[in-house]
Amino acid sequence: MRSFQSTAVDGATVQAILEAVDSAPSAGNLQAFEVVVIRDPGRKQQLAKASLDQSFIAEAPLALVFLANPGRNRARYGSRGAELYSVQDATIACSYAQLAATASGLGTCWVGAFNEDKVRESVGAPTAWRPVAVLPLGVPAEAAGVRERRALGDLVHEEQVRR
Repeated sequence: MRSFQSTAVDGATVQAILEAVDSAPSAGNLQAFEVVVIRDPGRKQQLAKASLDQSFIAEAPLALVFLANPGRNRARYGSRGAELYSVQDATIACSYAQLAATASGLGTCWVGAFNEDKVRESVGAPTAWRPVAVLPLGVPAEAAGVRERRALGDLVHEEQVRR
């Protein structure tokens, strides 16, 4: 969804989405991710610019920015935890947010195309945190269309991959 109404998302819905994020599984239950809620129009504009000028981000009533926090699990899992598990934790958390928002009747769009340094700067995050996803959300301005998907037979492989 890249087209949103200007209607604000009520606080109870945002809270429910954030509670879904908090329930997301993570490596060792360490939740090696951070979420920044962006509502300010100027900050959303900065975020849109940092996201390769994807203007619909600024048009959404709010955006959630998911950042990996490698320091939260480095001690337990070493470099694999810092470099991979923290990113996985952030992506799982974003997926939960997207599902919760959709279940609440909101539209979302996972944004992964951005300049990490500029996103980090636009949300005021420390350099150790790695931006993983931007999730603008709001009431859809248009009906979502169904896109063609891969056939399950091409996507799912039983037992082993055959090439």
